[in-house]
Amino acid sequence: MTRAEPFDLSSPELRLRAAAAARGAEAFDCLIINGTIIDMVTGEHRRADIGITGALIASVHAPDSRKDAIKIINAKGGYITPGLIDTHMHIESSMITPATYANAVVPRGVTTIVWDPHEFGNVHGVVGVDWAIAATRDLPLRTIMLAPSCVPSAPGLELAGADFDADVLNNLLARPEIGGIAEVMTMRNVIDGEPRMSAIVHAGLAAGKPVCGHARSLTGPDLAAFMAAGVTSDHELISGQDLMEKLRAGLTIEMRGSHDHLLPEFVQELNRLSHLPQTVTLCTDDVFPDDLLNAGGLDDVVRRLVRYGMKPEWALQAATLNASRRFGRDDLGLIAAGRRADIVIFDNLSDFTAQTVLTNGTVAAENGTLAHSLASTSAGDFLQSMKIGALSADDFRIRSDAKRVVVATIDRPRFTQWGQAETEVTKGFVVPPQGATMIAVAHRHGRAEAKPRVGFLREWGSWRGAFATTVSHDSHNLTVFGGNEDDMALAANAVTAAGGGMAVALNGKVTALLPLPVSGLVSEASLADVAAQFAALRTAMDDVVDWQPPYLIFKACFGATLACNAGPHQTDQGIADVKTGQVLASPILQVTE
Repeated sequence: MTRAEPFDLSSPELRLRAAAAARGAEAFDCLIINGTIIDMVTGEHRRADIGITGALIASVHAPDSRKDAIKIINAKGGYITPGLIDTHMHIESSMITPATYANAVVPRGVTTIVWDPHEFGNVHGVVGVDWAIAATRDLPLRTIMLAPSCVPSAPGLELAGADFDADVLNNLLARPEIGGIAEVMTMRNVIDGEPRMSAIVHAGLAAGKPVCGHARSLTGPDLAAFMAAGVTSDHELISGQDLMEKLRAGLTIEMRGSHDHLLPEFVQELNRLSHLPQTVTLCTDDVFPDDLLNAGGLDDVVRRLVRYGMKPEWALQAATLNASRRFGRDDLGLIAAGRRADIVIFDNLSDFTAQTVLTNGTVAAENGTLAHSLASTSAGDFLQSMKIGALSADDFRIRSDAKRVVVATIDRPRFTQWGQAETEVTKGFVVPPQGATMIAVAHRHGRAEAKPRVGFLREWGSWRGAFATTVSHDSHNLTVFGGNEDDMALAANAVTAAGGGMAVALNGKVTALLPLPVSGLVSEASLADVAAQFAALRTAMDDVVDWQPPYLIFKACFGATLACNAGPHQTDQGIADVKTGQVLASPILQVTE
């Protein structure tokens, strides 16, 4: 998309041409006929034709009242809506390049994304954000880029590849491509008025751009303090009650599709209301590559919400008009004269299969295929992100001269809590406590020693092998889970040799490998290839551990190091707790013998 948006629509020449076309003094460039508009303001279904001049909707008028147009698009009885807007997402979570991502979602009706590139920021710093901007500049997918607020997500508790303070944020926010501050995850520091995070939030406020949030489990005074500090949105909902409290508090809700088990409860709560709140928007947050290939992006969120009982008109309003208002983009989100011609024609309001997708008044996709092929931006030095050598099984063991020790444990997936266990020491190494899974994080960005810090997880099932990944939120260090040290070393070395990515090891063999050589996050391969490799890796993991939904799931492996969330988390510095600011370099708490 052009760097001049949204001001490109202010062109006097364009506005004069559109006005002339609207009054019938000039032909339209494009005319959409035989469709039913879903009105995002009134919720009505109404038959109307749409005249387009350049990137602008010039007229919405009675069916068959105009025939004069250079190009006519027959909607064939389909339903016409504004292009879908994803209000919070990370392309890196789909493990593909921005061009490949656009190729996947634009034909499905997603025309705008709000991208927080903090994965690239955490690995590469400002040049990572620069690359994200360059890689989306000429795509048919409009990208509102956000300035990463949490690089790293928990300063002092982890070490990423870069460090963004308020000065960095001020410089990023001065750029026209940057639409706001991305999810502020260091909640406790914001609530307590810690200087670094307060200055970052104030940078967004001073720039007059939205400050997006990550308000997981915040309630009462803490939620009020978070909002009073300047944060205005949240996508980290944990229940229907949480949704309603945050709506009543006045937060913009970015209701995400990545936690499907919560969506029916959200729909039930919203259906109790007489209207859809204007502050409800939709987002994907994270979509794995096989899910993106098979189900889609934001279109899939809309589809599932309707399946769970939400009115189609509400789901579409959340994905269009409400979203555009959130980011001050009055050119988007509505089929009306004077608005931008980002338009989707859906076959029906249950499957939401897109016949035709227009961006800026031009056909971008038809029948599931882009109108023009897209070229990816070169990854360059991003292919050299693994600054770590080969590891041995002993690197995943904890040394001790004692006979027995008490160790700290990280109990429960997702909603973690501190625990303790007594265990023996054999041949100078701590034996993992009964029923514990090992987790190790090794710094990989070249800013510290690349030595694994090992901890113990409980309630993570009985692991028969190991899993290694460089997709590890949000510092994206090399993280390894396992039931034995030999498989852990094998999986870790396979990932390092691949230039980053994911590997599964079982019984002394690598059983699945997904190379992600771009920053250790992304592949330059096609979506189909990445999806197939990722699906094979997911299947291989079923042989390693027995999952226990909704919290002990494969996805939990990628967030287990997210140190900004409440409770203990393993990082490259040790076991960290954001509430206390404590970091245990070793889990050994006490020697008993």
